[in-house]
Parts: sequence; structure tokens; C-alpha cells
Amino acid sequence: MTLCTPDRTTNRPRIQRPHSPPEGPRRFRVAGADLSASVAVFLIALPLSLGIALATGAPLQAGLVAAAVGGIVAGRFGGSPLQVSGPAAGLTVVTAELIQRYGWRTTCAITVLAGLTQIALSALRVARSALAVSPAIVHGMLAGIGVTIALAQLHIVLGGTPQSSAVDNVLGLPAELASAQPAALAISALTVAALLCWPRLPGRAGRIARKLPAALVAVAGATAVATVAGLAVPRVHLPSWSSHALPGLPEGPVLGIAAGVLTITLVTSVQSLLSAVAVDKLVAARADRGRGIPRSDLDRELAGQGAANVLSGALGGLPVAGVAVRSVANVSAGAVSRTSTMLHGLWVVLAALLLVPVLDLIPLPALAALVMVVGIQMVSITHIRTVTRHREVVVYAVTLTGVVLIGILEGVALGIAVAIAVALNRLTRTRITREERDGRHHLHVRGQLTFLAVPRLSRALHQLPHGSDVVVELDGSFMDHAAYESLSDWTTGHLAHGGTVETTGPSGTRIADPTPVTASAAHPCCRPWTPWHNHQCGERPAPATGTGTGTGEADETTGTAGTGPSTGLHLASGIGKFQRNTAPLVRDELARLAREGQRPSQLFLTCADSRLVTSMITSSGPGDLFTVRNVGNLVPLPGEESGDDSVAAAIEYAVDVLRVSSITVCGHSGCGAMQALLNGGPDDPPTPLRRWLRHGLPSLERMASRRHAWARISGRLPADAVEQLCLTNVVQQLEHLRAYEPVARRLAEGTLTLHGVYFHVGEAQAYLLSGTDEVHGYDDVFTQVMPTGQREAARAS
Repeated sequence: MTLCTPDRTTNRPRIQRPHSPPEGPRRFRVAGADLSASVAVFLIALPLSLGIALATGAPLQAGLVAAAVGGIVAGRFGGSPLQVSGPAAGLTVVTAELIQRYGWRTTCAITVLAGLTQIALSALRVARSALAVSPAIVHGMLAGIGVTIALAQLHIVLGGTPQSSAVDNVLGLPAELASAQPAALAISALTVAALLCWPRLPGRAGRIARKLPAALVAVAGATAVATVAGLAVPRVHLPSWSSHALPGLPEGPVLGIAAGVLTITLVTSVQSLLSAVAVDKLVAARADRGRGIPRSDLDRELAGQGAANVLSGALGGLPVAGVAVRSVANVSAGAVSRTSTMLHGLWVVLAALLLVPVLDLIPLPALAALVMVVGIQMVSITHIRTVTRHREVVVYAVTLTGVVLIGILEGVALGIAVAIAVALNRLTRTRITREERDGRHHLHVRGQLTFLAVPRLSRALHQLPHGSDVVVELDGSFMDHAAYESLSDWTTGHLAHGGTVETTGPSGTRIADPTPVTASAAHPCCRPWTPWHNHQCGERPAPATGTGTGTGEADETTGTAGTGPSTGLHLASGIGKFQRNTAPLVRDELARLAREGQRPSQLFLTCADSRLVTSMITSSGPGDLFTVRNVGNLVPLPGEESGDDSVAAAIEYAVDVLRVSSITVCGHSGCGAMQALLNGGPDDPPTPLRRWLRHGLPSLERMASRRHAWARISGRLPADAVEQLCLTNVVQQLEHLRAYEPVARRLAEGTLTLHGVYFHVGEAQAYLLSGTDEVHGYDDVFTQVMPTGQREAARAS
């Protein structure tokens, strides 16, 4: 354990190296949350796997093989720890077409080749490229597959046999309705009713009952009714595993086989990668914020899916992909590691070996009804609203129609073509209007300014009278070099003829004139702070001379010690720039906050140091943070004689009234309060600052104690005793927070989390306190927070 003891001469802590006990052998442990989550996912996966196998026309055992391999192989080697893989409804149409065209053994071989292709693509690290596909295309593809599935399964629901295409299924529906089998229709109706009504059961009993998956309840209920009533309906038949069909050499035209491999690779890869990204969002939205669960490594996930497809195809299973329904169930059940997905695969293996007599009782119309409902749900109203809002409904509709009428690959190709056409139309569609108001000529340019719009832009500009006052309003997000040159040359000429030119944005905010020298070029220090339109880049007032406090805290309230007219002018100038530049951009948002009141997500307690800008380091805006600042980011213990009610009142208000979901204590490098604690002594005069700093003495004692681990930064040791105390102080103030009754109560309810942050000012680097466990405390290690791209690169290296 690392400890810090006072030096006899300097009265400063003396650093000693820690002596860590040797680590014992690692033991495999299964968390209780993983065990329960695996059971929940298994209960959903079992009926769905059988239903998807039925819908494709493959042997029913193939669905169980794919579910087991997806859970064990993709769960172990994939890059998304909580994603559950297996046979997916999105692959039903593709697989069914391949089986009808080439047979089951060749389809298995195609699955193996698709898995090898995925592994090769992962080695090329192109997983991120799959996310470049327009969401409208992906949603349209899934919706088209859902429509095709629903039309095919409707025939089995009615007691008939589906046709080979969606069009044939539609044309054959009237005859199927006329000859519907009452027993099959009754079982299907019971299944659909259970699927729709089970999640809506009211009351406390309903909440308890809903812990069982609706799919399991629907299929089990239909099976029980069919068995007790003795209904004559076709049932599941699982042959002996000794006769299970394994893959053979691909037989058929090379181009057809290659197209099948490409289609399986495309659909499984895009669906798995998009599902992995969605799982990351679900994990981050959980109450525990996904603490300890790494984000998805997409290239590794692609390799894991490829390995699963190779093994599934080799064992006679369906193609494997990440499945949203099972993944959502896994995350919602509280899974904390990839163990849950692997255990779910193990339960499928045991069920396939031990529960065959039970599975053989399941009516096929019940499975068909289950898959039909899943297909209908793939046509998501939410997705339709989203693509409509983003003006991409044409791309969605064309992709959906193409998938239903032609095929998966052809429909996606049509969607990509239409998406490119829509993008080009938006890029070239530029409206240029002119009007005269109050003696000034206003030229409004709406849309993207590319070389294609330069002739119209140049014509409109040269129609403006020489020597006039002109306002050019640019309402777009892109301007290429040709348009920039045209606007810049005209501006120079118009100014030479005595005119004036003001270039503004869509809200009337003035922007830099289109000349080679811009404000950002003159003051490069402003470039990282583009939202800080009132940032002062000029000369700062010279700091006043004097003795100060000797604590290093002179700048923690005003930023400078100078006062007088220059400071007042500096402040007035900053306010003026805010009113002119920033206020028009934030006025609507502030008006909304004024109407609705504040609803911040977290209480942010930090130091009063002027260099610590909370909105900058947290990328937050108005209404996001409830901020408390004081010298040394201290949290006085409640009930102390010299306590401070202002901090306690802020904590109570944030936790009980605003109902924040987290509290963050943020320290920083070079903190003057920590320097004062290290340099102080018992004979110091009891000034207000010294009385306040007494709340930091527990941090000093914690650093010198042998009972506590030494707070440290991952990757390096603290630079000196001051940095060591800054780190320790964050941990200690988090312990003080626990002593507040509202905080302790919310922590026990699981509705509040505590976080520690250390910001190194000189490095512009934030470090997050790891191991923030409300039960076991902290491991006192601050880990570096990196941008997403750097974090993935570091993980890969």
C-alpha cells in the first residue's frame, strides 16, 4: 500500500513506493446478473430459432445450431460483449431463396464462405465503412424483409404452404383464405393474442408475469392448448442428430454462388454492426451507465461473426448475425459481461439434446404466427417517422419495394442509387433570392454553394448596384473553393467601388468576410472555442502587484487581480460580443428553458479556479449541469460545527428537488487550495480562507494514512505531492458526499451515481476515477479519457 508521511524538515508529505501483494491465480466466476440474463435470453431464443428455421425451409435443428454457435462463438470472440447473435429474421428471405435454388447442403457451404469473407474484411479493418450506409436504406431493407416474411408465414397460419416469392404469396392469398384450416387458424390466433396482450398485463401480478418472455408464453400456451384439445395440426419434428445434414461442396453457377456469399456477408455484417452500435447506446443508458463494460470493437465483432458463420455452416446451421431482440433482452436483464451470451448458447445446446420430446409438441402454426408478428414489427413506425423527418422517405420506399419485388441485393442497390441521387440533388439545389429593405440590398443564398451554383451566384451578385450596401446571407453548411473565390473576388471589387458588404449566417449573425484573412486566422487561439463567440483574444489586463494570500488562489475567482476602468471596459466588451454573436444562437434554447424550468442531468462540483471551464471540458450547454464551485472543490461533512450550509443546500436541492442522476466531483492540477493545505501549519492565523480549508484536512490525512491506497493516475505516477493531494482530495470528497442523507438514500435506491474527475490544465486532459462502485468504494485509479477514435486505436494496439 502506498503511503504519504510528513517530512520532519519541510512538513510536506514524503512519497514511498507501494508494496502490492502478488496476485493469486484467476478463477472463472459467473456473476448472478449474467446467469439470470442468460436464462431470459434463452427463453426468447428457443422459440424464435425454431420459427426462423421453419420460415426458411431449413431443417428445424439448423436454427438451434445457429443459436448455440452464435451464443458461444460470437459471444466469446466478438467485439460487442453484450450483443447476442443467432439466426436472425433479417436473413430469412435470403436463406430461403438460397435453399430453394441450391439446396440445403450448398446453402451451408455458402454460409461458411460468407464467414470467411467476414473474417477477411475484419482483417482489412473496414467495419466502420458499413456504418456509412444510409439508415434509410438499412431500415427499408429490414422493412422489406419483414413484409416478405409476414406474407409467407400468413399462408402457414392459415394452414397452407407459402409460395416462392412475395408477389406469388399475395396472389395466392384469396385461395388460401377460402380454404383456411380452422385448427391452424385457432392456434395462430391464440399465439398472436398472447404475443400482443402479454406485455400489457396490468397491475402487480402483470409486472411479475411479464418477467417471462411473451414469445415463450405464446408458444407454450398454444402448445398446451393444441395438446389438451387434441387438435390435428402439424407439429415440430426434430430428427435424430445422427441424420443431421452437413454442408457439401457448392453446386451451381459460380456467379450465383458468389452473389449468395455477397448477400449473406452484406446482410449479416450490416445488421450485426448496427446492432452492436445500438447495444452500446442501450448499455450507456442503463442505471449503472455501463460501468466496466467496454464499448464495441466493430472490427473484432465482424471477425467474431465470421467465425460463428464458419462454424454454424460447417455444423449444418443457419447464417448467424447480431439479433436486436435478444440483445435488448440481455442488456435489460442486467448482463455485465460476455458470459451471459455464452451461457445462453450452452442452454440452447442442452435443450437441443434433452428437450426433444417437449419441442416435438410445438405446433408449426404457432411458430409461423410468432415469426409473422416479428416480420410485421420490422416495419417500424418510428423508423418511418425518422426518415420522413430527414426527407429520405423516397430512399426508404424504393428500398422496401425493391426488396419485396426483386430481392435483397437488388433492393439495396436501388436504395443506394436513389440515396446518391437525393444527395446530389441536395448538393446542387441552391436558391438565390434578392430583396431591398431599408436602403440595403439583401442577397439570400439557401443551400450548398458548389461550383455548379457559381454561374447563378455570380449573375446575382453582379446585378447589385455599384457602391450599394449589401448583406449576403449564407444559409448552408458547405462552400467549395470555386464558390469561395467567386464571392471573395466580387466582395473585393464591390468594396473598391465604395460599397459595403456584410456576410451573415442564417440567423443574422455576422461572420467573417470571405477574404483570405479571417478572424480565426488572425487569432488561432479562438479556433478550438468556436462556440465561445465572446472569448477575448486581445491583450489581458496586467495583474496587480502585491503580496496576495500566499496560497496560489488569487486567480480562482476573477481570473486576474487587476481592477479599474480597463477591466470594466473588457467586461462590457465581452457582454457586447455575447449580445451580438452568441445570443441569437442560444435565444430559442434559453427561452425554452425559461418556460420549462431547469432539468439538469447532474450536479457538477468543482473548483473556483478560472482556468476550469466546466462547459468546455464536459461539452455541455445551458441547462445540462447544476454547478457548484468553491475553493478546492470541497464538500464539508454534514453536521460539523464549522460546516457550510451553502454546499449542503445545493446538494439537497440537486438531489431531492432537481432529481439529478449523478454527482461529479472535479479536481484539477495546480490547485492553490491543495498547495495551501500542504504548506499550512497550526500557527497560521484563522482567516476565512484558512477556516474554509479545514474541510480539506481529511484529504491530507487520507494521503498520509496507511489504511488507504494511494490515489494514482493510470500510466504514470503523480508528478509531485501537490498532484497526489489533488487526486486524493477528489476521492475523499466523494466519501463526504455519502454522508449526506439524500445522497445515501438515492444511492441505496440505485437512482444516483457518483463520479470523480481530475483535469490536468496544462495537458488539457481529463482523467476519470475508475471503480466508482457505490458498494465497494473506489480503486483510486484515474484513467485517461480519450476521444473515440484514439481510444479504439489504443485498444487495438
